[in-house]
Amino acid sequence: MPTLAADVLARYRRFSLYNSPYVAHDNGSAIDLYPTDDFVPSPVAGTVLDVQTVRAPPKEYAAVHDHLILIDTGVHTARLLHVDPSVEPGETVAVGDPLGTLVRAGFFAPWVDNHIHLGFRSSETNPYRASGSLAIDVDVPIEALSWDGTGRVDRVGDTYVVLDAPSHPAPGDHFVGIAAGNGVIDGGCPHYDGGGLLGTNGSLPAHTNGDVTLVGTRVGRIDGRNVQWDDIEIRANGTPITGISFFLAQDAAFGAKLICPNASFEPNEYVEVTIHPSHDES
Repeated sequence: MPTLAADVLARYRRFSLYNSPYVAHDNGSAIDLYPTDDFVPSPVAGTVLDVQTVRAPPKEYAAVHDHLILIDTGVHTARLLHVDPSVEPGETVAVGDPLGTLVRAGFFAPWVDNHIHLGFRSSETNPYRASGSLAIDVDVPIEALSWDGTGRVDRVGDTYVVLDAPSHPAPGDHFVGIAAGNGVIDGGCPHYDGGGLLGTNGSLPAHTNGDVTLVGTRVGRIDGRNVQWDDIEIRANGTPITGISFFLAQDAAFGAKLICPNASFEPNEYVEVTIHPSHDES
């Protein structure tokens, strides 16, 4: 299983294995890495095999084209997307070397920040295909932050708000995530098909089967580290919202991210999140 070490992940403010609707993220078989600024450091070392321009789904807020970078790491073939490359086939790159500039691609939902998508395939398989990518492990400590479902609106976007809770106790020092049961939750709940539960050592949680609970309510079941969401509805101050975006972060802007394109909340507004079975009329 390809593994990203703590010193590699430390170059990025956030990461997520599951927070995406695309097949490459099934079972944590890809990772999205969020740089701290416009500089795009390579998360892998190796030789560039190919760079290609691909057409992205049409979105009014996104670029028409995306780009694929293939790098031979000597063990696997790395597939990187959402970067307009400054590298060419035959070049050798080290971890941290610049790869190019970020692209806001039509593959993104409107609430998704710019990032690098990274996946790995066995060297003998077709490197241009996403399906069949290898599950990725992260060798990094993660602090699980308790959250009672409440907070005040800290930031407002067109399709989301970020609460001031739970807050990072020591920004820039380590990664944190929102605690759920015996691990740290990752993914879009419930607006993507499933998510994940990572242990605080970044690998498997302490228990790899059973219920996953959040703010006192079951939200799904875990199998290994993969979570299948229940049929639930999330509400903020009683208003149904699309869901909650979970990820791992080391930046000071961490807080519960509520996806709510059809609802509006004001800065500093107090919010209470509740979770209900989707058939619940209460």
